[in-house]
Amino acid sequence: MTDPIHSPPFSVLRIDHVVLRVKDAERAIAFYRDVLGCAVERRRDNLGLVHLRAGTNLIDLVTPDGPLGKQGGALAGKEGRNVDHLCLRIEPFDEAAIRALMARHGVPVHGEVQNNFGAEGNGPSIYITDPDGNSVELKGPAGNS
Repeated sequence: MTDPIHSPPFSVLRIDHVVLRVKDAERAIAFYRDVLGCAVERRRDNLGLVHLRAGTNLIDLVTPDGPLGKQGGALAGKEGRNVDHLCLRIEPFDEAAIRALMARHGVPVHGEVQNNFGAEGNGPSIYITDPDGNSVELKGPAGNS
């Protein structure tokens, strides 16, 4: 039985958006748009913020010199990250096509395909890194694992 005093008065439905602080907004936009296929949904230059459409969700990019970015500490890099990783659910999951796309864009793929647990269950995933050092997991559909 749920305790109404200690339970939130809502249910989490999904992740709505993730916000990443980036050194160079145009470089980051090019990566998420040209490599991963996310479209620029809206720009809010007064905040140093760009919203990119990632399926039904958003990836927001903020620059360190904008009002939002100034609120954070050091940018992502080898010694510190904004987040551990961002996972994008993709379909179809075609390892050869993913590797070919990344090679065309000069984006290294880290390791082999792994069978990882996600929101839909276990499925194939592979990792890349965006231009600001943020780890991005590309995850396929859940299988029977």
